[in-house]
Formats: sequence, C-alpha cells, structure tokens
Amino acid sequence: MTTVDLLDVPAAARWIAARGPERIIAELTDALATDFRRWPELDKRPRVASHSAEGVIELMPTSDGVTYGFKYVNGHPVNPLRGFQTVTAFGVLADVHNGYPTFLAEMTLLTALRTAATSALAARALARPDSRTLALIGTGTQAEFQALGMRSALGITHVRAWDVDPAAREKLVRNARSLGFEVHEATSGADAVRGADVVTTCTADKRNATVLTADMLADAAPGVHVNAIGGDCPGKTELEASILAAPGTAVVVEYEPQTRIEGEIQQLPPDSEITELWQILTGDAPGRTSPDQVTVFDSVGFAVEDWTALRYVHAAMLADPAARGLLQQVDLIAEPTDPKDLWSLVSAEVLQPLV
Repeated sequence: MTTVDLLDVPAAARWIAARGPERIIAELTDALATDFRRWPELDKRPRVASHSAEGVIELMPTSDGVTYGFKYVNGHPVNPLRGFQTVTAFGVLADVHNGYPTFLAEMTLLTALRTAATSALAARALARPDSRTLALIGTGTQAEFQALGMRSALGITHVRAWDVDPAAREKLVRNARSLGFEVHEATSGADAVRGADVVTTCTADKRNATVLTADMLADAAPGVHVNAIGGDCPGKTELEASILAAPGTAVVVEYEPQTRIEGEIQQLPPDSEITELWQILTGDAPGRTSPDQVTVFDSVGFAVEDWTALRYVHAAMLADPAARGLLQQVDLIAEPTDPKDLWSLVSAEVLQPLV
C-alpha cells in the first residue's frame, strides 16, 4: 500500500512553533532564491481563477519535470464579517514519473510563511540594506509574518502600523511587541509611512483602492522600498498609479503574464517596462541602482512559491525524527493487485452489506 504524507493544521502549527517562524521564513527565503534562479526551467502559467461576487477560488500549479505541485486557495474579503477566514488553502505534491501524490498539506499557515519569505527575498534584492523601519498598511493575518520576514532579510527593528480596523491594528501592535519590535500605532496610513524605509501594503478589499499615494510616499525615507502584496485579482489594487509610473522607479514582479491581470501593473500600459524578480537574482537585470531610488515589488503570489514551500516543509519534516512524527499517513491511492482490475477493490464490499 502506498500512502501519502498528510500535514494538517494542528501539526503544522506545532511544527512552526517548535522550529520557529522566523527561522522557517529565513530558510524558505533561501529555498525560494534557489528556485527563482532556475525560473526558465519551470512550468509556469497564470493561476486558474473562479470569481464570484463573494470572492475567488483559485488553483495554482507548477512543475520542474520531476515534482509537480499545486495549491487550492480562496480569497473572500467578506468572510471575517461572517465568522470565516479571508483566505484558506491546501497544497499537494506529486511525483511526475507516475503521477502519484506524495504530500498533502494545509497551506493557510504555510501561505503566510511563503508570502513573508517572498517579500523578504524581494527586499533582500531591492531594499536599502540599512533599512530598519517597516510601515504596515493593513494589519490582518499576514502582518506578523511580514514583520518577521523583513527582520530576517534586513534587520528591521521598528514597525509603524495602520489599519482601518482598530481591533486588527491593536492585535498587530500587541503581537509585534511580544516579538521584540518597537511599534508605533499610527493614526493614518500617512502617519504609518512617515520616515519608513519599507512600506508593505496588505489590504483585503476586492476593489481598485488607493491605500498608498505618491504624496504619502514622499514623506517616507529616501530610497523607500514598497512591498505591495494585497492586489491579487483583476480590479483589485492598492497603489496610486503615479507611484508605478514615476521616472526612475523600478517595478518588479514575479510572473508578468499573471501580474498584468491581477497586480498593481493593471494600471500601466501593456508595453510598460517591467522586470521579473528572477532576472535580478540571476544578474540578468539590475535591481536597485542608487540609494535614493524608489523600488516597488508588485507581488500577487505565484505557484512556484507554494511549490517551493511544500517541498521545503516536507523535506525539513522528514529530516527531523520528531517532526516526522507529526505527519499522518493517508491511503489516497487506489492500488489493486492487478492495475487493470480496479473493480477488485469494491467487489468484495458489494457482496457484503455495511451492517
């Protein structure tokens, strides 16, 4: 019998707490860097999305010809008002040579870790190395992970936090202080951005919003890096278009065909000059070219990041005997003795009643 390793939510939470979220984000950042540098070898496509009035459900697949992976994920901004999570997800790895699944994992927690690691990777490539202050506009489920990612990548020590929801803002302030950050509870988005070296926008509304303007950004530190991660579907943006179009601003994305549909660059002409992150990591394109240059990472989340996260987590847990014990084995693969006789698995059951 061939079984599939299963990582459920309680086991994932225990493993993350034991290994340490910041350590995981740092290790995952390095794993992402390795996979982004072999970007041309990977099977890539925009995610498959099913939109509704309430939100979106998406499938995100990729492969390197040896290991296939996909993530199922939803995004429903109205969910918290109904007692549900905005985002939930699970992911699967499979062997390409026979198509058998090998790993099934929750990916709500893992998505937060991989999003923070992707932000950290981009910041490592684009932000000023002396950056110490992070502004967070949007302090929901991603916020603590984003702060840890920026600390692991840049040594961020100060967080300036703003959210239109006071409860979310207070939650982030409480948690960030417990994690060792100096925290300023901002009175507005403009107040949060003032003096910041890095600005992360992560809001949930599914609309063309403007939570960061060029005037706000003018009060940030010179050479600010903008980490725009909230825009992730058609018609959903966070940045004023003039930020992206400003002369000298470097705009970097994960996978341009997907980001043209879903990201901040929806607002730009189709022929606007855009760089993909892998090109900077391989040296095929420049990153930051001066200390005062404004850089923007327009991140919508891409399947390669989830595939990397699944592979990293599975390998890390298998290499640690204590962590391996958290994995369950589930029988998902129908394997009759004769591969052509699938009926043999049910024929005995057909002859015997359940009770």
